[in-house]
Amino acid sequence: MKVRPDQLGRHLNSDLAAIYFICGDEPLQVMESADRIRAEARKRDYTEREVMDVDAQFDWNQLLDSANSLSLFAEKRILELRLPTGKPGKVGSKILQEYAQRPADDVILIISSGKLEGSSKNTKWFKTLDQQGVVIQCWPINADQLPGWINQRLQSKGIAADREAIQLLSDRVEGNLLAAAQEVDKLFLLYGAGKLNFDQTASAVSDSSRYNIYDLVDTALAGDVARTSRIIGGLKNEGVEPVLMLWALSREVRMIAKISEANISADAAMVKQRVWDNRKALIRKALSRHHATRWKLFLKRCAKIDKVIKGVEPGKAWDELLMLSTQIAQ
Repeated sequence: MKVRPDQLGRHLNSDLAAIYFICGDEPLQVMESADRIRAEARKRDYTEREVMDVDAQFDWNQLLDSANSLSLFAEKRILELRLPTGKPGKVGSKILQEYAQRPADDVILIISSGKLEGSSKNTKWFKTLDQQGVVIQCWPINADQLPGWINQRLQSKGIAADREAIQLLSDRVEGNLLAAAQEVDKLFLLYGAGKLNFDQTASAVSDSSRYNIYDLVDTALAGDVARTSRIIGGLKNEGVEPVLMLWALSREVRMIAKISEANISADAAMVKQRVWDNRKALIRKALSRHHATRWKLFLKRCAKIDKVIKGVEPGKAWDELLMLSTQIAQ
């Protein structure tokens, strides 16, 4: 059964599942989801906890041995399995399936993982965990969702912030949820519960913006010209190599050019290009702004920028990247 992080509280009000699998590339949501499950489990007398970190030398039989061993100190236990790669391997896959089919009594297994590859969701071990337990997938919060997420966080502290304060906080943290959570905690310590205005927020928060090349690609595809330009400036200030930005942009442009030229529907073409479900809306939005000929021109511009970076053609790489990315966003 799949449960979103924002649905977890309601789920935990009912009976606890025997297995939870938390995955995603949003560390704060993964961490806090695990915290909420542990807290609820402790309320129900799951007082003993054992943590296992999976690496190349990990013995998967340890999971079965720990689950089936008798506790010396408590009847109910929490087992945590940290699987950072999201790839249990052949032996691990078999043992996860075996355990999911016959979970230990009075044990809650919490498996946490980084972002899963699309192919992992078609594996037997993932499907078994989904069928026998609860899967919590933590997707990054996009720019449109971030103000609402921050507002909920503030309200949970008893803070009623005005719209300008929330927008300022959203702009400063630029999608970094951990930074946003820390800023909310700091605002609560400074001002406590109650009303919060723009001036109070401006004097308290720091600029926690951290950009990466994937932010640039997604923002350009989404059509946000102003933010695309801001990210380019941020990446330049952070010393990111232009060749990395070009790699990310050209890869996406090449894929969308193929989709736009296909003699089949966009949805069918995206399946053929193995576009992840959570990115399809973004690709559709980009396709709606530019036709196939335009995407071919963008691809040619990528080739030109490659020559500029290599010094074969004159020009400034950063200026060229800014022009390309903002044209994609227009």
